[in-house]
Formats: sequence, C-alpha cells, structure tokens
Amino acid sequence: MKVGVIGLGDIARKAYLPVLTARPGIDLHLHTRTAATLDAVGDTHRIPSAHRYTELDALLAAGLDAAFVHAATSAHPELVTRLLEAGVPTYVDKPLAYELADARRLVELAEQRSTALAVGFNRRFAPSYAQCADHPRDLILMQKNRVGLPEDARTLVYDDFIHVVDTLRFLAPGGTDQVTVRGRTRDGLLEHVVLQLSGEGFTAVGSMNRLSGSSEEILEVSGQDSKREVRNLAEVIDHRGQPSVRRRGDWVPVARQRGIEQVVAHFLDAVSADKVLSARDALLTHELCEQIVTSVREQAA
Repeated sequence: MKVGVIGLGDIARKAYLPVLTARPGIDLHLHTRTAATLDAVGDTHRIPSAHRYTELDALLAAGLDAAFVHAATSAHPELVTRLLEAGVPTYVDKPLAYELADARRLVELAEQRSTALAVGFNRRFAPSYAQCADHPRDLILMQKNRVGLPEDARTLVYDDFIHVVDTLRFLAPGGTDQVTVRGRTRDGLLEHVVLQLSGEGFTAVGSMNRLSGSSEEILEVSGQDSKREVRNLAEVIDHRGQPSVRRRGDWVPVARQRGIEQVVAHFLDAVSADKVLSARDALLTHELCEQIVTSVREQAA
C-alpha cells in the first residue's frame, strides 16, 4: 500500500512515522516543502530518495492509496481538498480546519467523492479512555491543563481544547440537551475555558487552564457508587471502596497508550477493505468548538 505522509513536524516524527514504518506492507512516501527536513526524516526512516517530495503534484503523481496529513492546521483545507479531489483516502490531524465552513466543505467533498476522510481523535482509541466507555457515566469530568500558554480563542479551542470536546462527546451516554460555556480572556488571549454538556441522566464537564501549575490531563467517569479516574492516559484508578491502581506497563509504547497505533490501524484497515470512513461525526465536534469560540469571545466583549 502506497501511503503518503504530508508534513514532517513533531507529531509526524514522534507519533505517526514510528507506527507507520513498523506496519508491514506500507510503502511510505514523504512530503514537506523544506528539503533539509525531508532528507533528515527520510534518512532516519530509510525512505528511498525517490519517495521524497517537496511538491504536492509529484506526490499525487505517485498514485497514493492513502495519505496522512500532519501539516499546520492553516494548510489543511488546501491539502485535504487536493487529496480528496484525487480520490485519495485521507487521515488528517485534528482539526480539519480553523473555520467551520472549511470543515463542512471538506466533509461534503469527501461524501461527494465517496472517499474516506478520518480526523485524528486518537483518544477515542486510547485503551484507558476506551475502558471508560464501559463504566457508568452519570458524571464525566475532564481537565487538560498547560503552563504559561494563554492563546487566541480560536487557536486554543481548535488546536487543543478540541480533544476535550471530542472526548466528552465520545463518552456522553446520550444526546446533549444543554451546552454551557464559560471562559476568561485577558488582553485578547484565552486563559481558561469550561464546557458543560447536559443530557438525560448525565452531566459532562471539560476544562482547560492555560495558566496552570502543571501540564496534565485527567479524566473521571462516575456513577452507581463507583468512579474510574485516568491520569495522563497512563494510570487508571478504579474507586469502589479502596482504590485500585493500574499503570502502563514498562514496555507498552507511548503510541499504543495514546491510541495512535490503534487509530492508524483502524484507518488503514478500512482503506484495505475499501470501506469509506466518514468524518460526519467529527464535524459535530467542530461545530461545538465553533460554539465555544463564539461564546468566549462574546463574554470577552
């Protein structure tokens, strides 16, 4: 299978390329506009020079069976459009685009072309979070915090808080009847944001503090006198009387812990089986992100 990787930044180098190069039957083709980066990454992973491209047209001419897009978010609309128009099943890092209109257009284009489009919400495939989907979920609480990183609302929400939004949607046991958003903006930068989703029998609360004392990610799901807590996707604590702790094994790869291995396999297995994956559900997460951006900007006005 000929697989293109577009964009060779940290996420591609640290998370995806190690998984793709270890998967049997994959013929990798790399693309970035920076020749030095292309050669450095190609040499590291022993990719033949003929499979390295600085021009997208040349990559598409190779006849790809699938593509992974890890370029900057601002470049997603153009890149994904070209791939879908060429009929290439495409996996793209979240978000699809910074603008909701662009995200909608890409989803509609994929459907019109009957071409697979997948968005990289790897937490849905992370073992510790997938286990939470089997736990009672009357109350869902999720924090994803960072240190010293207040940012423009659209960038913060679409590039980072979107993981919290999508995880709450993934774990919500029913439809959402009410959405509440609160945020604090100072000097034009969003410092923290809180999202609450409510539906019949459940409440889900997600927060992000960009002026926190540490970088951390904590998920809790509780109900029926029990609670499951996940810390940084690596440690699972079950509370039913005495807490029971399970930690990631010493030899479990980080890519497996974070769901990267699993989401890559899900996408490529679907491509191999000629199954057309839809990004329609991912679009609902983008729509909720747009609602969040609008709300925090109105609060700041």
